[in-house]
Amino acid sequence: MNALEVHSLQARHGLLAAVRGIDLVVGVGERFALVGANGAGKSTLLRTIAGIHPAASGRIVLNGEDVTRLDAHERARRGIALVPEGRRLFKSMSVEDNLRVALSARRAGPWNFDSVLAAFPQIKPKLKAAAGSLSGGQQQAVAIARALMTNPRVLLLDEVSLGLSPAAVQGVYESLGSLFASGLALVLVEQDLQRTFSSADRIACMLEGLVVASGRVGEITREEVTGHYFGHRARDREAA
Repeated sequence: MNALEVHSLQARHGLLAAVRGIDLVVGVGERFALVGANGAGKSTLLRTIAGIHPAASGRIVLNGEDVTRLDAHERARRGIALVPEGRRLFKSMSVEDNLRVALSARRAGPWNFDSVLAAFPQIKPKLKAAAGSLSGGQQQAVAIARALMTNPRVLLLDEVSLGLSPAAVQGVYESLGSLFASGLALVLVEQDLQRTFSSADRIACMLEGLVVASGRVGEITREEVTGHYFGHRARDREAA
């Protein structure tokens, strides 16, 4: 059984079609990356899968269950967790209280305070600090740890390295190593192609709300991804 299936999914911002009939399958334990320029529809796709943005049509299936009509909280209780772009922490609350927020949607599983702090040791000394006082890298670690507290089957990570220093990005990805080994299905949006190719099993490139290319790492090249990223290859096909 696949961890996540997306069938003919469409989502809109008013009259604008942001996601246009996308089909995706993510296997249990698979690391799936979405790449594309700003405005390609990546964040809207993740938000629609998580139930934060409404689907105009199509289906979202989690571990064989159609969750398309469920709200975001119910999807979280069934195993979908989103780490949104910008992290969206409660900045005046302590790190510990930010983690506790996730307990209302928690499923049974291995992730708890001890295990998330073991995975992200950089936040352990900051548990009593206000989340807004942390560095960008520490805030990203808290956001991922908060999502893990729900014990998700599928973790959606939106723009992991956005706005972070190279050292902070390295620290976050080192902590993610334990997730990659845990069997958790990951859907990752990342602008850094080097990180993408070193972290993902499979990559899909989005352009104007569509998946225009996909393939396993090793079968699709960075040059091919870059060409699709800016629409060069799509325009070449149309011209042919």
